[in-house]
Amino acid sequence: MSDGSVGEGLVRTDLEGYAPASNLSFNEKIRKLIDQGQKVYHFAFGQSPFPVVEIATQALKEHAHQNAYLPVAGLLELRDGISKFHAKYDDIAVDPDNIIVGPGSKELIFLLLQIFNGDVIVISPSWTTYRPQTKLAHHKAFVIDTNLENEWKITPTLVHQLMENNTMKKNRLLIFNNPDNPTGTGYSRKELKALSEVFREYNILVLSDEIYGRLHYDQSHVCMAQVYPEGTILCTGLSKWASAGGWRIGYHIYPPQLSPLKKAVQSAASHTYSCAPAPMQYAVSHLFTDLAACDEYIKHCSRIMGVVGSYSQRELVSVGVKVVQPTAGYYIFPDFGVVKDKLKTRGIETCQQMCDAIFAETSVALMAGGPAFLRPVDELTTRLCFVPFDGTRALEASRALGLDVTLPGNFVKEYCTPVYEGIQILKQWVTKQLES
Repeated sequence: MSDGSVGEGLVRTDLEGYAPASNLSFNEKIRKLIDQGQKVYHFAFGQSPFPVVEIATQALKEHAHQNAYLPVAGLLELRDGISKFHAKYDDIAVDPDNIIVGPGSKELIFLLLQIFNGDVIVISPSWTTYRPQTKLAHHKAFVIDTNLENEWKITPTLVHQLMENNTMKKNRLLIFNNPDNPTGTGYSRKELKALSEVFREYNILVLSDEIYGRLHYDQSHVCMAQVYPEGTILCTGLSKWASAGGWRIGYHIYPPQLSPLKKAVQSAASHTYSCAPAPMQYAVSHLFTDLAACDEYIKHCSRIMGVVGSYSQRELVSVGVKVVQPTAGYYIFPDFGVVKDKLKTRGIETCQQMCDAIFAETSVALMAGGPAFLRPVDELTTRLCFVPFDGTRALEASRALGLDVTLPGNFVKEYCTPVYEGIQILKQWVTKQLES
């Protein structure tokens, strides 16, 4: 074998040009610049700004010695705690035997896609990993396009249009993110019920990724498993509401009707990761024994994010940027179409070019919309994560005030200063483009 042929043909041909997760790659690049001392307003990565729930960190210290392989499906005490947690927050009865705990919900999504026999439907815009995982699992992704006027939500009409215009296999799986990343929107009970009817009509199962469900600003999240119990696989974890992203504890809850899928995923887990990390499972199990502490933490973090999200949306809208009001989570999905014509005179015609210009001129880092989020390359949408602030300090301030007291109007400026400053700088950039 000659030197020129080494490495050729080793990667599947359908994965030519396959790229790493764009959010992780960009975050690594920005973190390197920050570590080098560069001032950056990092709105490009959705990681919780808050400290891990206190009782969980203490429990982790106590269980750091745990080194045994645990059951593939997860520690029974943990699965029992998860069952009680969702009974409290989502009003659903969950048998612990229908739960699979894994090293992050992301891994469990991938295993499900690997064993699922059918077609996969994704939504535009959507989290940057859904479609690449679908492709990695040898599925074609059928895309439902949404729009800003519809608050980036799918509707029964859009589902009908997709099904009427495509020939799909008998089994269909929709990857559904509620509350949504990247748009920050959430679905009402009425909207979910209407969708569940069309899902039943077309035999569409739903992988309902509700990782941001507990971070609904007014605690009004509705779980898809409530309205479509027989066809919903509930996907969530600890990374967002408990601020434990690096702990890699996620889980899926399967309805009894889909036990063949659950058994197959559990079997696949036994051949891949074996079990989620033992010390983390024990620590999280301990966390779920104190739901009152969970509730207090959730409510404080949620209301802080609500104030920061509303501020970010309101300020950008004031200069003509189109942004849907977020209802949960860390994100908004601004459309900078207001400056599109002005940017064309500068030779800037894509969302990535715009984000590059914004970063070069303001040190504000945004993640471009476009193909990564299944949007057109020339649509000037971006994902803005309003999380670069000291969450420990903000949480302490919120707790000092108490949950019965509304956060003051200067809260973002005083306790979430990098977000306040970065949004103001972004506003000034937009204004400058319009005046040029």
